[in-house]
Amino acid sequence: MLPSSTSLRTNPGLLRREKWRGRIGLCLVASLSVLAGMTDAIGFMATGDFVSFMSGNTTRLAVAISDADLALSLHLVLLVATFIAGNALGIVVSRFGGRRALPLLLCIATLLCAAAAWPFEQQLPALLAAIIAMGMLNAAVEEVNGLPVGLTYVTGALSRFGRGLGRWMLGERRNGWRVQLVPWSGMFAGAVLGAVLEQHLGLAALFVSGLLSALLGLLSLKIPHRWQLGYMPR
Repeated sequence: MLPSSTSLRTNPGLLRREKWRGRIGLCLVASLSVLAGMTDAIGFMATGDFVSFMSGNTTRLAVAISDADLALSLHLVLLVATFIAGNALGIVVSRFGGRRALPLLLCIATLLCAAAAWPFEQQLPALLAAIIAMGMLNAAVEEVNGLPVGLTYVTGALSRFGRGLGRWMLGERRNGWRVQLVPWSGMFAGAVLGAVLEQHLGLAALFVSGLLSALLGLLSLKIPHRWQLGYMPR
């Protein structure tokens, strides 16, 4: 539970801790968004399918259905269903791991490295492993100091930023809307990096994503567990 605004005003030490929790949480969000953007770009360039951007796959599914392309429609249904399963699995792993980021991120790292090691001629298993990993990633952070954030999708972040900008233009001074650019910036930077890596390494670039996930998991050991409880889904 987050402290009340009254307790924050009357306790400077608590206020400082809340600020640090927010800053560290946003750093974690930015880092995980880089991982998501990198993985999505690698998967898309190597296979032609989105790994974390299910809005794109949903639109492609609708077009495939309108074209009566049964094979592509079934393929895209499988991708979307796999992403949903990955989100569910992320919650399960998070709960069994005591709602700590390390077990979750190590599982994600294992899946990404397995996808990178899979024979290139058989892309579908590698693609599904990467999609499960990106679904699981959403269980790593759900909110920071009460502000909702997304890791593998940025449409919601841009929408929240735009609505906050509109309120600011009308003279309302609400807090938090600017931080929605953090996941967008992280995902954009990660996608650029992922595109460069894929051009040089192909699908094997997912090894870099796996190593980054493992590194972030180890770094998460420095984050107090009570803070992680506030970041992760309940």
